[in-house]
Formats: sequence, structure tokens, C-alpha cells
Amino acid sequence: MAGPVTAHPALAPHAVAVVTGGASGIGLAAAERFAALGMKVAIADLPGEKLEAAAAGLAGIATGGAADILAVATDVSELSDIERLEAEVADRFGGTDVLLNNAGIQPGSALFGPLENWEKVIAVNLWGIILGSRVFGPKMITRGRPGLIVNTGSKQGITTPPGDPAYNVSKAGVKVFTEALAHELRNIEGCAVTAHLFIPGFVFTPLAAGGRTEKPAGAWTAKQTVDFMLERLQAGDFYILCPDNDVTRALDQKRIAWAAGDIIANRPPLSRWHKDYAAAFATFVKGD
Repeated sequence: MAGPVTAHPALAPHAVAVVTGGASGIGLAAAERFAALGMKVAIADLPGEKLEAAAAGLAGIATGGAADILAVATDVSELSDIERLEAEVADRFGGTDVLLNNAGIQPGSALFGPLENWEKVIAVNLWGIILGSRVFGPKMITRGRPGLIVNTGSKQGITTPPGDPAYNVSKAGVKVFTEALAHELRNIEGCAVTAHLFIPGFVFTPLAAGGRTEKPAGAWTAKQTVDFMLERLQAGDFYILCPDNDVTRALDQKRIAWAAGDIIANRPPLSRWHKDYAAAFATFVKGD
């Protein structure tokens, strides 16, 4: 796979990137790529050794060493934490040019299961992105520089497979919110900030590892996924729909089209998993 394209004006040396969920997985891989581009990088995650170790590793990559790296213990579901994060970044680096709202959790859920799981997943996965965009966005606009707000969604928020409804609801909300954000930004006169929906495929990260210690053949690495994101940001994509080693873009498109077709054709919801429609879906996937 080709390396990241770095010509986007917001992805430039000395620009400032903020990454939530930046201590591991996709967030850390993104922070490493940003640091390698000569950017100043702030990572936000829950407090602890993992955050400290990530910051130390990034300092070894950044052009200016530790001076170009900031680690801020943050609970993205708390408005006060997000406001403090933004203030610390502004105080240290002068402002933010790239915001990757990436923090997310997936503890599992059941429709009539524990309410706490629902509350926590939606607080982190959806409210964390809403709060991050609302706190950072206006100041990024007034900064007057090219900027990017990239929100991490999920294919589960688009095709909504059965099995983890709280996660699906949170990521469906991220999709709708980010679409509204992109529309809002493009209609602000003189605004140089754009919004993008980052939709990873199967990525081997702590969130998706499920106890496995070796990457499954079908998964991409976090670095592969971030490289794809950077390439598509350069191309100007809003929907950054990532493939992986198991699922091609063509198959993703068919699954998404079938899901939307449930409404158009007045099929039962989630008909892809309905026994009466299994054969029709299989035929649809095989067709041109």
C-alpha cells in the first residue's frame, strides 16, 4: 500500500493535531503519522501509564522532540475535560488545525441488557464527538487556517448488524452528526475547516482484538488504516470508507445499498439477516 499523501494544507509541518483516544490503536497510529509529518501533536486519553508511554514514544518521532508533544488526561464524555483539553492545546501550541475525534469504546450491549452499557457507549462514542466538535470547531474556524475535523464512525453505524445495538446507535449518530457538521462548515463564508467521516474496516486494535494476540489475516493494521485515511483526506473525500483484507469496497457498497434498500423496497428491517431474504441478498451481492 502506498504511503500517506501529505499535501493537504492542514497536514503540514508545525500545524497542530489533536487526537482523542490517542494512547493506542488507530489514535496512536494517527498521532505517529502526524508527528512524522513535523506536526505538533496533542493526544488525549484516560490517565495512566498507557498515555504516558504513548507520549514518550511520540517524542522520539516528533521533529521538536518532547516540546512538540502534549498528553492530556481526558474523559471525552465530560464537557469540562474537553474544554480543558482545548485550552491546554491553545496555551501550548497556539490553537488546533486538525482534530481527530477518535476515542471510542465497545463493551458490548443487548437491547434489554444493562442500561449502564448504553449510557457509557453513547456518552463516549457519540457525545465525545459532539462535544469535541462543538468546543474545538468554532475556534478552528476563527483561527482562519485550513483545518480538518475527522470523526471516527463505523460501518456498524451504516449497516447496523444485529448483536451490539448500543454501539450501532452511537456510530449511526456519529454519521448523522458529521454530515450535519460538514454541511454547516461549507456554508460559513470564509471557513477553511472541513469535516470528514472516517469509517475503518476490520482493524487489529485493542478495541477489536477480542483477546487475540496476533493479527487475523482479514484485518488491517492501524497504520494501514491511517495511511488510507490520509490518502483520502488528500483526495477530499467526506466518507472515508476503508476496506480491509476480507472486505473490498465493492462488497461494502453492496451491503450499504442493500441496507438502504430496506426502506425503499419496504422490506423488514435488517433483512440481510432475515431468513426469508437470505437468498435474495446473496443473489444481490453476486450480481453486477
